[in-house]
Amino acid sequence: MPVYYLDEQLVFPHPLLAEDGLLAIGGDLSIDRLLLAYQNGIFPWYNEGEPILWHAPDPRFVLFPEELKISKSMRKFLKESKWKTSLNQDFEGVIRNCSEQKRKNQDGTWITKEMQDAYIALHKAGFAHSVEVWNENGELIGGLYGVNLGSVFYGESMFHKASNASKVAFIKLLEGFPFKLIDCQVFTSHLASLGAREISLTDFLKIIEKESEKKEIVNRNTNFVWF
Repeated sequence: MPVYYLDEQLVFPHPLLAEDGLLAIGGDLSIDRLLLAYQNGIFPWYNEGEPILWHAPDPRFVLFPEELKISKSMRKFLKESKWKTSLNQDFEGVIRNCSEQKRKNQDGTWITKEMQDAYIALHKAGFAHSVEVWNENGELIGGLYGVNLGSVFYGESMFHKASNASKVAFIKLLEGFPFKLIDCQVFTSHLASLGAREISLTDFLKIIEKESEKKEIVNRNTNFVWF
């Protein structure tokens, strides 16, 4: 199948036309295009110096909140930890730290300055959220960010500067909101240990279509601290 080249028109080919996950090249990272992409199970993922690449992988790696796995040791850690977690207190700090996180078998980052600016704009529009984890000294030691459309949260990236910090952010996200599905995009052992699993792209598209019909935006532009 061909890879589709996008122009200024706000349109995407059907995600099932993706070839090995890659669907289209080009376009821009405007708020409207990003929202259209996520509504159709598509997301941008590319490296510095490359054109914008749009993906719709099959299978899709997701987590159903009712299938979240929290180990006994993690439950003990959560109970005893003095860390604080918050929502949307430092989106820019989270995305910057995600871009700087060292990852196995990866040189550089796909979270370019262009990507950071695009998601910060999406955050200011109320559609992208961050969860922050702070230590006892008020230092940002972990977090995650993603896109919220209705009852589906499309996770983008997470980071940690202390052991368990990104897991704490993920667990708090699920505890704090009535999401029906967390899109984790592609397999990672880190999220598999928390209960994420693969489903077909066809099933994923059916779920997000059903959930988007409810037209719910969970806590848009909300800021608060969990204790």
